[in-house]
Amino acid sequence: MAENEEDDYMGDLSHFLPPGASSRPSKPSSKTASNKPEVANKKRKVLNWQERKKLKREQKQIEEDQKTLVNLESAIPESNIGFKMLKQMGYTPGSALGKEGSGRSEPVGLEIRRGRAGIGKEDDKVEKMRKEMEKANRDRRREEELMETFGSLLKERWKDKRIVSNFHKADAVLAQLENREVVTEKKEEEDVGKDEEEEEEEPITEEDLLNTLMKLRDEYHYCLFCGCQYESTEALQSNCPGITEDDH
Repeated sequence: MAENEEDDYMGDLSHFLPPGASSRPSKPSSKTASNKPEVANKKRKVLNWQERKKLKREQKQIEEDQKTLVNLESAIPESNIGFKMLKQMGYTPGSALGKEGSGRSEPVGLEIRRGRAGIGKEDDKVEKMRKEMEKANRDRRREEELMETFGSLLKERWKDKRIVSNFHKADAVLAQLENREVVTEKKEEEDVGKDEEEEEEEPITEEDLLNTLMKLRDEYHYCLFCGCQYESTEALQSNCPGITEDDH
């Protein structure tokens, strides 16, 4: 019996574990476990050593270019050997070079080029920026031209509608003054399937409107846009600002 108890004592390991340790830890969800390598991969892509090296090199070049341009803006100090040689030859600071002072007064400009292209070739970045600016300017000019064309088209349509409307008003007033009826044309209904050619009406032009307005003014002393009939031609000319709608 004692041997059996010793075997059972060694077989049950739960007596040796602290309370609560027997419960198995919960496994992380597959979503969180799968997200970790994705985040790591993203970090590796963003923080690639080649890209970091290239970025540092570009930043260093930009800083060097800025320092060079700042140094170029400052004048040559008097302790410079070249400045002393020029001064011995009769040069005064601020004056132009040459015996008669007809030479350069400012040093030759410097353009920093980081590309490997030739002297006549424009830098790749500068060329790309210039092409983008030219394209943006072309698009802007094209848009302005389209807007201008569209605005003029709308203006012409509105003007044509105003001419037709004013012509019908003037013709109606003239018919009342002449004691005649205004003829209204009615469109006849056509049967489906019959192809009949219809005569198109002549468009009403600005000249037709002016003729009707002048007839109202000359014969009846009436101004359509003033909306009244004057006693005489002198009263019409003195009180009416003009013939057309724009004059009013």
